[in-house]
Amino acid sequence: MREDIVFAGFGGQGIMFMGKALSYAAMKKGLFLTWMPSYGAEVRGGTAHSMVIISDSLIASPVVKEPTICAAMNNPSFQKFEAKVKPNGLLIVNRSLVESEPTRKDIDVMEIPATDMAFRLGDPRIANMVVLGALLAKKTILPVESLIDSMKDIIPEGRRGMLSINEEAIKQGYGYGSR
Repeated sequence: MREDIVFAGFGGQGIMFMGKALSYAAMKKGLFLTWMPSYGAEVRGGTAHSMVIISDSLIASPVVKEPTICAAMNNPSFQKFEAKVKPNGLLIVNRSLVESEPTRKDIDVMEIPATDMAFRLGDPRIANMVVLGALLAKKTILPVESLIDSMKDIIPEGRRGMLSINEEAIKQGYGYGSR
């Protein structure tokens, strides 16, 4: 098993946290992994992205050139990464913020209104957790419980009050992705 994943969006959407959370959960399961955040030009309105490779064997390079999975959280990220997804890969689209329509027919596309779902849960910042839950429903990389359990270890002490809403967002996303 090997998944080359890119999470992409704008600064403030928790793109780096998505990569960190999934990586930490994979590490706790004993899998090989790399996590490489890219802070680039997001401060100027561009896309930030986080690259994660999860494998059951050694990984030679942390660079993801052709992701098997890409989560595009906003329109510029969708436009930048849709063409890079490996044939037969998965593109997860945050339909709340992505206006463009997918053009590729050789990939699986899952559209999810992640930001709208997060607003309904009470905090638009948890759209990233909605998407992670949906991803784990669609691809059997890790059990969703592994991600939920790892949140206790990576959410800073001062933000522990966010644990329950993050867990609910993951579960809602998982339910949506299971359809």
